[in-house]
Amino acid sequence: ALSGLPVKALVPPGVCQLTDDWTSVPLLERINVTSNSHVLRFGPLPDKSTPLNLSTCACILAKTDKKSKDDGEVTSVIRPYTPVSTNNLNGYFDLLVKDYGPSNAETGGGLSNHLCSTMNVGDTIDFKHIKFNIKIQYPEFASKKIIMLVGGTGITPMIQALHAILGDDDSANNEVVMLYGSRTEDDILGRSLVDSWAKQYPKKFKSIVHVLSDEKESAVKNDNNVRYGYINQKLIEESASLINASPTTTCTDSAADSNNEDVIIFVCGPPPMYNALCG
Repeated sequence: ALSGLPVKALVPPGVCQLTDDWTSVPLLERINVTSNSHVLRFGPLPDKSTPLNLSTCACILAKTDKKSKDDGEVTSVIRPYTPVSTNNLNGYFDLLVKDYGPSNAETGGGLSNHLCSTMNVGDTIDFKHIKFNIKIQYPEFASKKIIMLVGGTGITPMIQALHAILGDDDSANNEVVMLYGSRTEDDILGRSLVDSWAKQYPKKFKSIVHVLSDEKESAVKNDNNVRYGYINQKLIEESASLINASPTTTCTDSAADSNNEDVIIFVCGPPPMYNALCG
């Protein structure tokens, strides 16, 4: 799921195999990506012969029940995930998940730790898909100038959008720049994939800059697409200038229209990132 060429395999909203009822799906495979992140393959789906049929940039919900060590009370932990696989795969789907460790209020861990560490291959977990989790659809953003502001696992819906944009030979007018924030170089999820796409499709994918918050300056050698600190106004303006776009915007959960109707800004990352960039 984190290699190969982009694939345009689009479906309209409303046909996803996962409905608004919880469906148990087994874990088929767990593939290490970094020291604390994995690609998790789930399947078979209820209909093994067809894809997940999730629309572009939409997400699904995963749920597990956890028992309190203190009083034994069982509570459900629910988190959204955007698959990194596309609708050209029949019968299963892939999630890219970072293990945030045991549950705590700051990281929202617990479920990610269960998926990456304590869940066994063959075990099942519940998934569902609801209308609220359907975001902006392709081709609504075809032929637009797009600024992607990404933090950590927020890369997953961007990968879905890039599949649609770069896999579409007809979207010649799309121009994309990305600022991708991570803690360290080792934390960059899916780096080889997005970096390779930027090199393969320079007319559409104009620029990708990795912004590292916890890395010492010059720690990454011979890499012109790395900056240090956090995504800020200066970096956004520099990237926007590459596509002659204004970065002025107000943000929603995943995408926002700027003052220019030909420019769209996608934002996805942890809550502190939304607070800093969107207010």
